[in-house]
Amino acid sequence: MSFLPQIKTTLPGPKTQALIEKDQRYLSPSYTRGYPLSIASGQGALVTDLDDNVFLDFCAGIAVCATGHSHPTVVAAIQEQASKFLHMSGTDFYYTGMADLAERLAISTPGSPDKKVFFANSGAEANEAALKLARYHSKRPNFISFFGGFHGRTFGAMSISASKSLQRSRFSPLMAGCYHAHYPNVYRNPFGASTPDDCAEACLDYIRKILFKNIVPPDEVAAIIVEPIQGEGGYIVPPASFLLELQKLAQHYGILIIADEIQSGMGRTGKLWASQHFDGFVPDIITSAKGLASGLPLGACIARSDLMDWPPGTHATTFGGNPVSCAAALATFDLVENSLLENAKTEGTYLKSSLQKLAIDIDCIGEIRGEGLMLGLEIVQSKATRNVSPERRNAIVDACFEKGLLVLGCGESSIRLSPPLIINRSQSEYAVETLKGVLLAIQ
Repeated sequence: MSFLPQIKTTLPGPKTQALIEKDQRYLSPSYTRGYPLSIASGQGALVTDLDDNVFLDFCAGIAVCATGHSHPTVVAAIQEQASKFLHMSGTDFYYTGMADLAERLAISTPGSPDKKVFFANSGAEANEAALKLARYHSKRPNFISFFGGFHGRTFGAMSISASKSLQRSRFSPLMAGCYHAHYPNVYRNPFGASTPDDCAEACLDYIRKILFKNIVPPDEVAAIIVEPIQGEGGYIVPPASFLLELQKLAQHYGILIIADEIQSGMGRTGKLWASQHFDGFVPDIITSAKGLASGLPLGACIARSDLMDWPPGTHATTFGGNPVSCAAALATFDLVENSLLENAKTEGTYLKSSLQKLAIDIDCIGEIRGEGLMLGLEIVQSKATRNVSPERRNAIVDACFEKGLLVLGCGESSIRLSPPLIINRSQSEYAVETLKGVLLAIQ
């Protein structure tokens, strides 16, 4: 069996084209389909479409399939649990998998293991729970989040998001009490700061001297919600000082820190949690989803026990913490901790260094950034101007698809690489060579 792409038809093939026509007739036009990919099956880092074309998946279902498609260990755990029972609402009753997974999350996240967990169905729901908990515990109404951040599409989660105006268009009024600050991006920042620390300080000063002084009193802010590595905003890694200073600022005013690890958690960055890349950064609340159950719907809001002080009935869910999803998550935990973390570090290091070498001679690569297997390529018109080039980025994504490599955009003009944590060296090499060929041709 080959572990590399095999394109056998023009794209899309006839069966895929027929599916697209049916899809367009019956499904909501709000879905964002980047290129005409169908999926008939998936195994590891490969997906096969309805026309038997095989693709190398460097999206992992938008960073969801942490252990790859249909990992046999995860599938076995799902099948075993499904043969026992499919559902029992954790809001009303008890089952072992839910408690076992909560224990794993409490122990593995930064800080003391004295934590409690609320399970949800998705990242948006996990963030909704975090927002409600922060308001309940603090008795404060307001939140601060960051431009470029994306936290979900429900009303509360969208209110704290500031990724694309289209996502908010014609949905106002959104939730009141949400304010936005600047996320530190040295390559592209509104303050003209030239060093990482200067950029971080300028972003923090905006909170201190603009938000707190002119707009929202700090003693009325319940929480600051931040992505330790910003996902949809462009896979941006903040300066090391930023999160620590943000934490100090929040603690000074009694404000909680919510770390949105929905895209960056479960080994994606080469550590179990992206927060662990910043020594001393210990969020009050962490939200997780996407890779948590490696393909099954599951979200989690993890908070210090003293903070999660809401009584029964305050917040609940019918399906959150579904027993089959919990079984998949426990199997995912074992795989990630025992082998895939190391692979994410190794292959991530290879990919990043290889792409940095490409960037030396390819003028449309503005910057390579990220950690582990959460890597972003900033696509620009030229290194000299740094002007964004979303059209060129989209053309690169489409050209990679034609060659059997699945990637997606993020931010204004970036490409994200978020493959399953099980990728091997030959697959990494194929991705680099494919990107090289496409970038040189489009440049």
